[in-house]
Formats: sequence, structure tokens, C-alpha cells
Amino acid sequence: MTQAPHTGHGLARDIDLLEALASPQAHRTGGLGVAQVARLTGREKSQVSRTLRALADAGLVERDADSLVYRLGWRLFSLVARGADGRLTGVAEPVLHRLAVATEETVHLCVLRDDALLTVRTVSGHSYRTSGWEGHRAPLACTSAGRVLLADATPDELYVRFGAVDDLVPGHPDATARTVPQLWQAIREAAEHGWAEVREEFEPGVSGVSAPVRDFRGRVVAAINVIGPSGRIGDRLGELGRTTAAAARAVSAELGWAPGAG
Repeated sequence: MTQAPHTGHGLARDIDLLEALASPQAHRTGGLGVAQVARLTGREKSQVSRTLRALADAGLVERDADSLVYRLGWRLFSLVARGADGRLTGVAEPVLHRLAVATEETVHLCVLRDDALLTVRTVSGHSYRTSGWEGHRAPLACTSAGRVLLADATPDELYVRFGAVDDLVPGHPDATARTVPQLWQAIREAAEHGWAEVREEFEPGVSGVSAPVRDFRGRVVAAINVIGPSGRIGDRLGELGRTTAAAARAVSAELGWAPGAG
């Protein structure tokens, strides 16, 4: 009887290639050529080339058509993101429900996706506000969640992300952070308070607050956002900010964040 091939060793070697493409050297140079990967992993160049082509066909790595270097691919990032988001939403879910009950407002869990924020979970006692938010993308500069999600960015990183544009949010005339320096100032103010506040900058008649959720490294991985009609919450954004910040700290603790540890 023919014995089934043993695949564990091959999988381990594939992981070695992925780890090489995730190395500091690959990050500095924007990817690695076949010869560089072979040298880092101690494998034959022809074997590395075949394996990288197979990984590229699966979407786990991608090859630059001009430089011919390989880098980690979209499908690998998608798998990691879905796993991380699943853990995040699972931990955050009961906290979001408690916050929605305590504030009697709509509560969102938002994450950073490229040049926008993405709402991954919405909880609300107001049925007219619950539909259409999950999976919704929104600008970063004119939303409280966006300013919180950018808390770890440096001014240089903001310029790289947004480029040399005269107006970060041309479709939002009431936005106060229209340039990178103004956005940087808004981010710093949010960091000092522990939450961000926005009054009718993203949507007329709607105000909101957001606070950061951090992982075990202390990095911001999400924002908890509370929004409502300005006429109802406009005078209590500070109170809502403190309540939202406490909820975000509770989720952060479940993710392993310990303020001041080490």
C-alpha cells in the first residue's frame, strides 16, 4: 500500500520562506529576491523559486513585476486580519452591549483599514441606527474613531499615509482637521484626554466620542465609538468620553494590555 506523503516538513519549509519575507531586511528593501530568500533560509535557489511561485499562486506572497522581488501577499494578511478581528470582536462584544445599555446610544467597534476606518461591529438600542454600519468605511481625519486609530502614528507617517494634499476631507465642510498638522494636533489632544470628541464634523447633527483599544504591546488595534444626535449628547461628550475610555480599557485588559507594565 502506498504511504501518504508527509507534508509537515514541507509546510515548515514554506513557513521559513514566509518568515524570511517578514524579516527586517525584507521590510527595509520592500521585498526580497529569490537569491536573498535562498541565502536567508539556507535552501537551494531553484527550490525556493518553485515554492515562491506556488505561494504566489495561492495569494500568500506576491511578486513585483518590475523589481521581481517577493513580499508577503494579500491573502496572508487577510487571514491574519480575520483571525485578529475575530478575537477582538469576541472579547469586545459583551463590553459593547454594556456600553450601549449604559449610554443608551449607538456603539461601534472600528479598526484601521488602509486610508479609512472600518466598522466591524455595531450595538444599539436605537433600531434605526443599527443597520448599514457594519462593514462601513469612513474618513479618518473627521471622525473621533479615526483620530484614535491614528494615535501611534508619527507626523512623518501621517504625511506618508495622506500625501501632500491641501484638504484631507473635501467632502466634509465642517471638519476642523483639514491638513496633516491640524490632524496631528487633534490626535495629540485626544491622546491627552484619553478619548477623542467630534461635533458634527463627519455627519451633520451627529456628535461622538471614541477611545482606543490596545493589545498586549500597548499598540492601538481598535476604537470604541459612541455616537448620537448632537441635541441629545452634545452637552455630555466629556461624560461619554470617560465612560467609553473605561470600556476600551476593559477590552484592552482582556487583550493583555497592562498599563505601566515593564
